[in-house]
Amino acid sequence: MEAGIVGLPNVGKSTLFNALTSSEGAESANYPFCTIEPNVGVVPVPDARMDTIVRYIPPQKVIPAVLRLVDIAGIVKGASEGEGLGNKFLSNIRNVDAILHVVRCFENDDITHVDGSVDPIRDIEVIETELILADLQSVETAMSKAQRSARTGDKQAKALLAVLERAAAALSEGKPIRELGFTEDEQVLTRSFGFLSGKRVLYVANVDEDDVLGEGPLVAPVRERAEREGGEVVSVCAKLESELIALDAADRAEMLEAVGLEQPALHQLSAAAYRLLGLQSYFTAGEKEVRAWTTPVGATAPQAAGVIHTDFERGFIRAEVYSVADLEQYKSEKAIREAGKMRVEGKNYVVQDGDVCHFLFNV
Repeated sequence: MEAGIVGLPNVGKSTLFNALTSSEGAESANYPFCTIEPNVGVVPVPDARMDTIVRYIPPQKVIPAVLRLVDIAGIVKGASEGEGLGNKFLSNIRNVDAILHVVRCFENDDITHVDGSVDPIRDIEVIETELILADLQSVETAMSKAQRSARTGDKQAKALLAVLERAAAALSEGKPIRELGFTEDEQVLTRSFGFLSGKRVLYVANVDEDDVLGEGPLVAPVRERAEREGGEVVSVCAKLESELIALDAADRAEMLEAVGLEQPALHQLSAAAYRLLGLQSYFTAGEKEVRAWTTPVGATAPQAAGVIHTDFERGFIRAEVYSVADLEQYKSEKAIREAGKMRVEGKNYVVQDGDVCHFLFNV
């Protein structure tokens, strides 16, 4: 899973990226475009269930699910027309699965806002507009080619042209692609375009240290917007997170408790990103390794097995499945089997979040 961190300059994107990836180094300069190339970090997705599995099945290696983060330099008004380093930055968003849109929800006279004042909704709309305009350019260019092919009677070109015309109409009205509700066939037709405004968006409200729960007046309109869009907001104090990474586990826990937080931002962000994209984790466990695997919600047992290796899906016979709660209760797989709690599931079984699976296959 890959997420692009976007936002206007000086909203705290790079501070957040560095905190999430435990990056070290000098603070970013307080001016636009201080991130010239996108930074990329791969971070483990925290999951307390893995700790439980490891407690009862000690492995040689533990491999969590990972979240790949791309820190994309600040986008400014006019980016779709090449302002700042716009076209370069926008192109870096095309390949990500989701957008983490960092919005400044704090006042600080020492940190210059590119537009001179703090207004989260205005900032969101600037970014959204640039993504929409960039998509409109792509659509208009593609329509000319599709029209020529459609005139020859090419059925696929005709189908694509119909989708592009619908997209162009929506984009011209300022509506993002994600609101069009493309069918699966339409998604296949347009996948190569990597529509920027078609990405799912998680709003990340960067708040001050005196509002770590995001209950202040600057976050409220962001929550209202996300609710209208069927989305979500995660409140994060990037400054606090950057301080937490310098502490050992005990001091970190003490500091979190002192400010009223249960866990660092990565826990909240990764969980929200999974929900946003309709993803879940299942586990495999043994003496060699305990590992988390990411699948779409609703994946069948063969599809989940295919995440490990295509041969597992192709030659799927059955899955042996139990829950982390079963392991916590019975303490070992042997005891789970003896208690009759080790389920045997076939090809139609829909894997559940948190299942522990053993796959039997033959190719």
